[in-house]
Amino acid sequence: MGTSNGNAKVKVGLVGLGNIGKTHMSYLSQMGNVEVVGVCDVVRESADAFAERYGTTPYYDHIDLLEHSGLDAVIVAVPHYSHVTVAMDAFARGIHVLCEKPLAVHVNDAKKMIAAYEEAKRNKPDLQFGIMFQERTYPFYRKLKDLLDHGDLGRLTRVTWINTTWFRTQAYYDSGSWRATWAGEGGGILTNQCPHNLDMYQWLFGLPARISGFAHIGKYHNIEVEDEVTAYFEHDNGMIGHFIVTTGESPGTNRLEIAGEYGKVVYEDSKIVFYRNRESMFKFSAESKQGFAHVENWYTEIPVDVKTPTGHHVVAERFIDAILGGSSELIAHGPEGLNGLILANGIMLSSFKKQMIDVPFDADEYEGILQELIKNSKFVKQTAENAVLNMSDSFNV
Repeated sequence: MGTSNGNAKVKVGLVGLGNIGKTHMSYLSQMGNVEVVGVCDVVRESADAFAERYGTTPYYDHIDLLEHSGLDAVIVAVPHYSHVTVAMDAFARGIHVLCEKPLAVHVNDAKKMIAAYEEAKRNKPDLQFGIMFQERTYPFYRKLKDLLDHGDLGRLTRVTWINTTWFRTQAYYDSGSWRATWAGEGGGILTNQCPHNLDMYQWLFGLPARISGFAHIGKYHNIEVEDEVTAYFEHDNGMIGHFIVTTGESPGTNRLEIAGEYGKVVYEDSKIVFYRNRESMFKFSAESKQGFAHVENWYTEIPVDVKTPTGHHVVAERFIDAILGGSSELIAHGPEGLNGLILANGIMLSSFKKQMIDVPFDADEYEGILQELIKNSKFVKQTAENAVLNMSDSFNV
């Protein structure tokens, strides 16, 4: 495409018309520089209904959409295992890709996807590959990123993230035949609800060097995957991390504590508080003659501009502008999705092995365990067609 201008339009196709597909279609239909040239779902009734409602063409196989709709870009919103297949088929045809989270179910598949993108870029250097990490647009997380990048906390010592606001009922899990199964979804809370949190952890703090994970399978729900996880991370710089999540707790907590040399930052209840040390706690500890003394600190509520646009449409707008040759930088480049997946797979591998593991770990070993779980599954999936799911409710936790 040429340089960005007000008249150019990107021809977009949407693959996957479930709950998240509806979210994507709602904003795509309002974007002036987008023409939706096709929608695709293996459920023909869904594709037909979407196409009729939005005045576009239905497809029932993603290859047909990629080859016959004339699209420039595709948004991938299918169940997790199929992210890799659809994206790689698009890259092979020089088509831009915006993929839903997670990038893949396991590290090996993610690396295949990234390799396919790098190969396609040799023939089309301006090929765009984005991932839908819309939480990077949220003002509080962006402010935390700014504080850390600026070095306001100095050397970090501890991160503790309790995020138990992902409460899900049994009706949610029963709403789709693929949900909460090893074969259909590839995991539970780490694969479905928490890719954003895992991405945020690595975006803010980087990857740990060692992981110790404890995952409980079907503790609160009739499912065969994890619905409660506690993880412990060790970083080479000495920082430790705690990551505590579940879909079985209501009311839940979303509290992120970041402790460092110059104080502690707490993000909770739409507020960032900085307990700022007057001096380095390491220097104070080494030099103070008082055995029980504490570093003087000041309570400071950090101002955050909450009026900036956020959400899926912002990620998509940046993606479209980049395709048109504009100056926008992608919110998250597709290959960045690998790091959060390393955390998710690493936590589960540690839990399965009941031991701390080093990062990087043996991705083949994790994939092998996953395939064995699928092969030996005796789980009988219950489904219910009357579950009420409003996806917007899940974006406000």
